[in-house]
Amino acid sequence: MPTDDIPGTLRVTTDEQLRAVSSPTRHRIMAVLRFEPATITQIAERVGLAKGSSSYHVRLLERAGLVRVVRTRKVRGVMERYYAMAARSIELPAPGDGGPDVLMRHAVADLEASPADGERHVRMAHLRLTDEQFAELGARLQALADEYRELSDPSLPDTSLVFALFHPAQIRKTEGDAE
Repeated sequence: MPTDDIPGTLRVTTDEQLRAVSSPTRHRIMAVLRFEPATITQIAERVGLAKGSSSYHVRLLERAGLVRVVRTRKVRGVMERYYAMAARSIELPAPGDGGPDVLMRHAVADLEASPADGERHVRMAHLRLTDEQFAELGARLQALADEYRELSDPSLPDTSLVFALFHPAQIRKTEGDAE
């Protein structure tokens, strides 16, 4: 599938799009479609769904503009559709105060569902950075992710990379707290 006409980033801006990406099942379907187009049957097999359920979720993603039909072919008198992501990456709006960060929730669910005996690299670091260092680190992480996305080979097993660079909420001391 030529990718020249696929936008680099699709920004989720509507409630319909946000509802579509909020489902762990649809998140897994988008993961299947991130490298190569697939039919409803192929998606169902890879995600472990019935074809009817797979079709339902793909239709919701398509209606929200997150996936699209990129190819059709006739097979035994039936038109077979191949679906692909509508963009190379999806950007969600900031969750707002107290709102759930949908991507991080999906990432944690994917991590928890991954084989416990599989290779993992999970780290957390607490840093103290200037605003400039914070921005530079964010840009370097994004560039590294982009570099490896370009190297991705659809014939290899899936690998997920998740990073979150943020300023945590400040812990407020109350009157009874010791210094």
